Amino acid sequence: MYHCDRKFLMNFLQKLPPSSVLILLCCIALPALADTGKFMAEGVVRKLDPENRKITIKHGDIKNLQMLGMTMVFRLQETVNIDKLLTGDKVLFHAEKIDGAFVITDLQGSP
Repeated sequence: MYHCDRKFLMNFLQKLPPSSVLILLCCIALPALADTGKFMAEGVVRKLDPENRKITIKHGDIKNLQMLGMTMVFRLQETVNIDKLLTGDKVLFHAEKIDGAFVITDLQGSP
């Protein structure tokens, strides 16, 4: 990794045309604004239990939990809405282990 001092950098930036500085700043800022990279697993809804805030999903591997594909019941975080889902719908979801339970924190319909 190269080290350059602040004076050198400011001198360099002042010599660039404004459009180049803007492009350079965008290249630096975009990774910070990019997706957090949270893993979205694929699955199929097998059962809905809105009264108990639970959903049963037959899913593929969930990499962030080091879990192989299976069918299991998940709890739903308060912000997750399942009102428009039907049994058999394909979904993308993010699950985390919270207080010993597997909880879906993000859920989206899948084409």
